[in-house]
Amino acid sequence: MSVESAILLVDKAPGWTSHDVIAYMRGVLKIKKVGHSGTLDPMASGLLILLLGKATKLQSEYLGLPKRYAGQITLGAETDTWDAEGKTVKTAPVPPFGREDLEKVLKELTGKIKQPIPFYSAKKVNGQAMYKKARMGENIERENEIEIYSWDKVALDGNKIEFEVSCSSGTYIRSLAVMIARMLGTAGHLSELRRLSIGDFDVKDALGIEKIKTMRAEEIEKWLRIL
Repeated sequence: MSVESAILLVDKAPGWTSHDVIAYMRGVLKIKKVGHSGTLDPMASGLLILLLGKATKLQSEYLGLPKRYAGQITLGAETDTWDAEGKTVKTAPVPPFGREDLEKVLKELTGKIKQPIPFYSAKKVNGQAMYKKARMGENIERENEIEIYSWDKVALDGNKIEFEVSCSSGTYIRSLAVMIARMLGTAGHLSELRRLSIGDFDVKDALGIEKIKTMRAEEIEKWLRIL
């Protein structure tokens, strides 16, 4: 590829890791330097900003941008990964609660808060990713401070909570899911997640990964945003 510095907005499909997307694009575009704006778990879909060529040097700027997600929490069972891909480690009855109860919880989880970091995460402790330690049975408790700007489109459907959330960089949405469930007096995990935006970049303007698989390099290059 002849472009020296560019970004590409990609709509990642569930089942793909962020690294899968990078590896695929390296092969298609014949470019070695490809980075991204923040990892999405394999279960999740949505916006990835790929940084191509010299744009990889700007990764820290893109990583720090606020993000918006749409998600779903399933109440009644907590998993070891805190999302739908993990093994159930705890079940609990779901007590009766209403809209007011949920809004009270979400109000407490708005603004600057501290959240636990999932044991199965890429966060490094003493040079080793937490998920590697967790696989060896070593669960290390860590917290990070984040900021929740707003909760929107919140809906209750049986034992499921639908929501959209705007938050700072570094927010673990599956941690929020577990926190909400526990504050409601039960267990829970994140069952769906889609990243809608990163800063001013919207997933509506992104190229779907399944679409990319049908395109030639020359066609994909038309979607590049040259920096």
